[in-house]
Amino acid sequence: ALVSMLCRKQKRVWRYVEDGRLLSLKAFLRRHRDLDVNFSRGRRKRSPLHLACHRRHDAVLRLLLKHGADVLRRDREGNTPLHVAVKRALKAYDDLVVPLKNSCPEALNAANNAGVTPEDLLTKMKHKKRTEDESGSGADPQAEWIHKLWDEIDDEFCESSGIYHGKYDYVDDDEGDFGHWADRIRREYFDKKHAEAQRRAAVSSGGKQKKSKQEADGGVESIKKLQKEHEEYLKRGARKEEELRQAKKRRYEEGCAATFRPGPSAGSAKLSYGHIPWPAPRGTVQEMLDVMLHGVDRKDLPTFRKVLRKQQALWHPDKFAQRCEARLEEKDRQRILDTVTALSQGLNSLAQRLK
Repeated sequence: ALVSMLCRKQKRVWRYVEDGRLLSLKAFLRRHRDLDVNFSRGRRKRSPLHLACHRRHDAVLRLLLKHGADVLRRDREGNTPLHVAVKRALKAYDDLVVPLKNSCPEALNAANNAGVTPEDLLTKMKHKKRTEDESGSGADPQAEWIHKLWDEIDDEFCESSGIYHGKYDYVDDDEGDFGHWADRIRREYFDKKHAEAQRRAAVSSGGKQKKSKQEADGGVESIKKLQKEHEEYLKRGARKEEELRQAKKRRYEEGCAATFRPGPSAGSAKLSYGHIPWPAPRGTVQEMLDVMLHGVDRKDLPTFRKVLRKQQALWHPDKFAQRCEARLEEKDRQRILDTVTALSQGLNSLAQRLK
């Protein structure tokens, strides 16, 4: 049974990697932290990391690396994931650029709205590669820093603004990680810029002082602009996160009203596990408590206790059984009752801590 379960989990990981479903894969690996992503499938004996390189899913690739994907793992032909990635990069040039260039050579000099031609882009790529080969250190460090910063901002915003795909789909909320990441990136960037400004000031003398001052002033203005844009981004991210939490709370309350309200129609409908209005359908007990108590000021103890007592009454096992046990689907009965008991115990434990 354990082997078959592992195979099902591996198939799920493989499907997410194949389709490039980053958020689904991230949520699945978070729920199954013990799952080894280093396995092989198919006749070619490729790993999920091989597949991500073949499909050019760069964000999925980075996520797999974060979860311990083996870069040196080999497929049936002895290729590592890096072999696959390099082959795909070369193939893209041969399959896309070369046919277009041969079919219409004058297209190389066709400028876009910004005045940039394909020939300009190819020349820039060649120059960048030559510079990297000569220096061994890549492009301008400051440009790399800004590029890295905005790349990570875009990735984090996509991950933190999850979308509801269904009535009770899992939403990937990574509480704490976003703020920690944002503070770290901003702190490291500002420390770097401050160190560069000090270094320029120390080596400047004579006629270079004016130029260095202008450069420093320009650097300060750039930092201020970047800081302002970053703060605006953080505010947008916080608003989006709050909207998601409010939406989950509203959906939970509407589900409770529809499922638990008394009436003749309520007594006839059968309830499976998915029909129960869980606060977080696939979340932990703590995540469920966070949803049902969201928006309540915990410093206002009388109000908080009142809301808590209402939820305790709603999810008390005996009262839940009186309302719903006769309507439960037999195949889900025990699972539903066990989840209700766990949720009730979590509410009781929270109430005890308030005394």
